[in-house]
Amino acid sequence: MAWGGRILIAGIILLAGWWLARRLSRALQNLLRRRRLDNILVSFLGNLLYIALALAVLIAALDQLGIKTTSLLALLGAAGLAIGLALKDSLGNLASGVMLVALRPFGDGDFIEAAGVSGTVCRVGLFSTVLLTPDRREIVIPNATITAASIVNYTAHANRRIDLVIGVSYSDNLKLARDTIAATLAAHPKVLKEPEPQVMILDLADSSVNIAARPWVALDDYWTVRGELLEQIKTALESAGCSIPFPQRDIHLEKV
Repeated sequence: MAWGGRILIAGIILLAGWWLARRLSRALQNLLRRRRLDNILVSFLGNLLYIALALAVLIAALDQLGIKTTSLLALLGAAGLAIGLALKDSLGNLASGVMLVALRPFGDGDFIEAAGVSGTVCRVGLFSTVLLTPDRREIVIPNATITAASIVNYTAHANRRIDLVIGVSYSDNLKLARDTIAATLAAHPKVLKEPEPQVMILDLADSSVNIAARPWVALDDYWTVRGELLEQIKTALESAGCSIPFPQRDIHLEKV
């Protein structure tokens, strides 16, 4: 009778405990989904909670049967340590993946630079992130490598500034050159009025006076407008009588 009672109580602990563990796991997942966390992270944390609670319930049931769980706990601890050491790199990538999904420094479709590679984010997994380069190559980067270095997200904001450096000759009229560049920026239909484009003397270089032109454009127009402005500014400066110098070297040969 004593053993029958213990078995009955242990069975109740198992059934009730596993039922409660599943309910708590689902409640956690629903809470995280309401906070708009990634589904990968939601499922991972929900399953992790369920496994932890299920193990705790199993140990409690075994203890009710009179089975000494101290050795079992020691065995589980040793096994966990061995597995952790064997999967050290994978667990590091897993932790980094959780950080990327939770903190969201970038998302699917963003164009980023990470670990020395630039590309569009195809997907963010728990162990690796897949980037698609502009020449249509897929690159798989371990998450730990991404979080160990700086991440540049080029598409985090709706607008982006174009930084152009235009060199003119020292003999040119600098005010005329600045006004010509400013007028070219203002005339382009895709250059934003706010923030206002900036045109300023940037540097007195070896063979030219460098002028910085900094217009703002919509993110999707960046490369198109950049190429058009370079062509239009060169044409406008030449029409205004300004020249764009390039390094030259005169070689004098002396007859000995």
